[in-house]
Amino acid sequence: MGQGEPLLILHGFLGMSDNWRTHAKYWSSRYQVHGIDQRNHGKSFHADAFDYTLLAEDIVRYMDANKIEKTIVLGHSMGGKTAMTLALNYPERVSALIVADIAPKHYDVGGKFSNILKGLLYLEAQKLNSRSAADNAFSQFVSELGVRQFLLKNLTRTSVGSLQLKCNIQVLVTKLNEIGAAPFSGTYDGDTLFLAGRNSDYILDEDHEKIKLFFPKAKLRWVEHAGHWLHAENPEGFTAALHEFLD
Repeated sequence: MGQGEPLLILHGFLGMSDNWRTHAKYWSSRYQVHGIDQRNHGKSFHADAFDYTLLAEDIVRYMDANKIEKTIVLGHSMGGKTAMTLALNYPERVSALIVADIAPKHYDVGGKFSNILKGLLYLEAQKLNSRSAADNAFSQFVSELGVRQFLLKNLTRTSVGSLQLKCNIQVLVTKLNEIGAAPFSGTYDGDTLFLAGRNSDYILDEDHEKIKLFFPKAKLRWVEHAGHWLHAENPEGFTAALHEFLD
């Protein structure tokens, strides 16, 4: 995989490309890095329609607009499912696939994110003016400081000075089944790496068979001392595993 090859980074649910800025800067010496905000997230457009087929089509349109014929794709969580769908539906456009802490199976997103979603909806309704006030309000729903800080990056100032969410939370809370879905068919025969946080429960031993069914060349590597947000919790271990695969 030569120097200068495109590398697309797809963030997870309620994330944005900005979460990957440090990694993107580091990798930019070796790859043409594209951090993408998926629809209803970050600075991208808002839309009522939302599923992985559409998200993969969005990436193809982005590639076409930027004259990218083929690319390495790295996706975390929801972004990993978009990346998998892209590789399965458009295998000729993906030179290598890297999936971070998600498997090709259904997840109960509503259950896993219940308090987070309640908290974000509460923040959306409050129209708060300071980040400290937002953090204090959000702490009633999410106790872990690191998780709150990660999610509160979604806040941006309006023209009148109040804070609002960048993500389209009103639509996203209605699309939890789509976000948790596993709409996969076909196979991707290219080089594939699944990275799993050792302290995460998103990829289990029994998922290996299903991963191999869709991605016959898949390798699975564990990132120690990391949970679901493995790239943030152990960036050195995450990057080392990624480069071992790409090199």
